[in-house]
Amino acid sequence: MHSQRFNKVIHLTEHAQKRMIERDISMELLIDLIETGELSYKDDKHAWIAKFYQHRTDNLLCAAVVIDQTVIVKTVMYHFSFENEL
Repeated sequence: MHSQRFNKVIHLTEHAQKRMIERDISMELLIDLIETGELSYKDDKHAWIAKFYQHRTDNLLCAAVVIDQTVIVKTVMYHFSFENEL
């Protein structure tokens, strides 16, 4: 997979793949999340990408990622909130 947004290859950890199955997040939905979600950086490489999806009841969906030479999706979450919104 490739991200046009970051112009980098996307890699999924085994953990992220398991969570996608548990949380009914398809590859298409994950790609949309990465490409169009709100980006919040923790530091220069670690970030969260989150987005609300009207058809889901478990929003906000989020991908925890490392953006370096590739985009590594560490995990995917739901019912997410950014720390500064707490």
